[in-house]
Amino acid sequence: MKLNTITHTIAVILIASSMVACSSPSPGNTDPSSVSGTLGGATTSTVTQGDNLTSGSEGGSCYGDYVDGVQPRLTNAKLASKTRALCFAEFSILHSGLTRTPLWASEHLTYAELLMDIDRTDNFHAEPTLPADERSELADYAGSGYDRGHLAPAGDMPTEQAMRESFSLANMTPQNPTNNRGLWSSIENKTRDLAQQRGELFVVSGAVFAGATLNSINNRVLVPSHYFKAVYDANTGESGAYWVVNDASKNYKMVSAAELAQLAGIDPFPSISDYSKTNTMALPQP
Repeated sequence: MKLNTITHTIAVILIASSMVACSSPSPGNTDPSSVSGTLGGATTSTVTQGDNLTSGSEGGSCYGDYVDGVQPRLTNAKLASKTRALCFAEFSILHSGLTRTPLWASEHLTYAELLMDIDRTDNFHAEPTLPADERSELADYAGSGYDRGHLAPAGDMPTEQAMRESFSLANMTPQNPTNNRGLWSSIENKTRDLAQQRGELFVVSGAVFAGATLNSINNRVLVPSHYFKAVYDANTGESGAYWVVNDASKNYKMVSAAELAQLAGIDPFPSISDYSKTNTMALPQP
């Protein structure tokens, strides 16, 4: 499938200036009214940034995915339209109908849940709770050369339901295969190890769309320029993040939560103190 380049005129560019930093038509109008349902296990709703989600899949609640029950905050207005919060059993995301990808995925990893041994399913599927013109489809990724890369990793999932839900395309972005299977996979593993060592961690993974040009697959789904994975230890007040280029270069750096908010236009932990946002923990090398 042809890879397309989108010029700087596209409204969804998150940061105008260029930056260095899981398998392979322009958006239509969307009814701004709230949408709710439980098809495929997710609860969806249009949201105003800063609002908290109180409903969840099969009686669950998204509160537990966020520090102090406060969801990550999108700080760039260019990506604010057509965002929908989706609550799954073990993670929640903010989905963009402009990029047709998630912008972030939030999880609360615990030692006990990470001990669960759940078989990977690879049951990739379109997300039925999203409007058809705002979601990605399996056909978008076919032959694109990009992996269907998880934001909330399958390896984090403690139940069969959660594993199944993690393969929703609402949790996927077009990811460079070398990055997805190498550097990013290592960061996911190191984050799980860190959560087990510390007992628990809040984790927010995100996709960033930055630069003068952006690529798309099938002329529908935008390709992120960067990824991040931010962590917060509520017991020590420490935080930190990995900042990763979406290419085969293995180019990454470690930043504070405060610096990440400036780079990504997403504040992963808006409720924590300024001190905690700069009190950077020693993250493991991937």
